[in-house]
Amino acid sequence: MTRVRELVERTEAATPPDRDRAVDALRFLAILGVVLGHWLVTGLIVDSGTVHGESPLQYLPWLTPVSWVLQTLAVFFLVGGQMSARGYLSARARGWSYGQWLVSRLGRLSRPVVVLVVVWAAVAGSMLACGADWPTVRTLVHLVMSPLWFLAVFAALTAATPLVTKLHPVWPVAVVLCVDVVRLGLDGPEWLGWVNVPVGWLVPFCLGSTWARRGVPGRGTGWALLLGGAAATAGLVLLAGYPAAMVGVPGNGISNLNPPTLAAVTFGLAQCGATVLLLGPLRRVLRRPVVWAAVALANLSAMTIYLWHLTALIAVTAAGRLTGETLPGLHTVPASGNWVLARLAWLPVFAVVLLVLCAVFRRHERGGVSKV
Repeated sequence: MTRVRELVERTEAATPPDRDRAVDALRFLAILGVVLGHWLVTGLIVDSGTVHGESPLQYLPWLTPVSWVLQTLAVFFLVGGQMSARGYLSARARGWSYGQWLVSRLGRLSRPVVVLVVVWAAVAGSMLACGADWPTVRTLVHLVMSPLWFLAVFAALTAATPLVTKLHPVWPVAVVLCVDVVRLGLDGPEWLGWVNVPVGWLVPFCLGSTWARRGVPGRGTGWALLLGGAAATAGLVLLAGYPAAMVGVPGNGISNLNPPTLAAVTFGLAQCGATVLLLGPLRRVLRRPVVWAAVALANLSAMTIYLWHLTALIAVTAAGRLTGETLPGLHTVPASGNWVLARLAWLPVFAVVLLVLCAVFRRHERGGVSKV
């Protein structure tokens, strides 16, 4: 207890008085939502000796509301836009060049990504050398590397921060609308949808940038975003045929996430509104030194958690296969409520393995962390 008390006191003393602790909490909550979402909707099934992925959302549509809670990417881009714009403006005030700021900003992203790629290249090579079939290796590597698309978009938007600070959020919303009208309404080419990958996430990123320059919007704006975004999303789902799930579901003709649709953008606007409304309560809670210390320490490994959480799932699933048993919630088809209950019971095991992975790899994230 003495060590814990000392750690809490050191964290409190090291925190600048003007730091908005709620922003750190929001960033970690956004990553936590992604982690829990992946752990809940990713099943790895062995069929004729080959591993392939399955989603319970394909079999259990009543789980759709889970995607409304745990698909939190808009919150991460909102916070990322706020922090990037604030850091860029601060760097300019200090006399930094754009290149100096960008290298500092992206360093924390690139180091842990390189480590993940190198480790999994070795794992994939070892699996193939030991006789694993290519479809199995491809499934696992694709699963582990799939979160990198988000980091690539985030890095691109971060690099564009000087331009984003001059952009109104309504313009990327208009682009997404036009793309969806052409692609989905006029039967345009499918590739056009990938324009929405950077542009769709530019909407919350741009809102965050505006937040950094003009201050946090008031509660009236928060309620307008929340209610307006929710109403627009409901209209698009009920009247325009967009899927209700805010993540991709195997077998659905349209995914709201890959690439982002107008429904994903309006849903993200609702999330941004909810975020504004949560700032006050979060700030009050985070005045407690113990709570703040937990959030601050978790943020030191936030990117490591994000990058390695699917490896933890794979490791537990593979270890379960070594028992020779077909374990519910790990190896069974995710087609029943019993699978959901069993998967919930496995979440603490995933978390323990992830903590071990963080202990091994977090040093690659901490080195040379950007101060802006």
